[in-house]
Amino acid sequence: MNRVVRGSDGREWTIKANLEWSNPIAADEFEHDVNGGTAPAVVMGAVLLFLVVMFVAWTPDQVYVPSWLVLLLVVAVLFFPVRWLLHRPWTITAATPGDHEEKPPETWVGVVRGLYDVRKEVSEVARHIELYAEPDMNGNLQPVE
Repeated sequence: MNRVVRGSDGREWTIKANLEWSNPIAADEFEHDVNGGTAPAVVMGAVLLFLVVMFVAWTPDQVYVPSWLVLLLVVAVLFFPVRWLLHRPWTITAATPGDHEEKPPETWVGVVRGLYDVRKEVSEVARHIELYAEPDMNGNLQPVE
């Protein structure tokens, strides 16, 4: 997700949002960043898929399976992967090359969780740049040296 915004001081900013497939380690979360890996999720997904397949395969021909039950099984299988995907962290970067006169190049970086929150944050950062020539210091983005 890329967006180009012109600040109130005339500088051109590029706002980028990138999906992170692994959790970025923050300094204050370092001690609690213990991850069991993807093996438990893969095993549980395989067990759930096996049970659903066995449920369908062992159903006698005389049994009527309502369509709402099939839909419920599909929703149960897809609920956690979709939830996981929608709550992934996104890294938002707002950067400007500066101008050659008095404004130096700047880069602001922040992490936001969730697809909808990312779209909202990118819109807020773009609006703040248009009004005040830089992202909000009290927002999710912080300047990087």
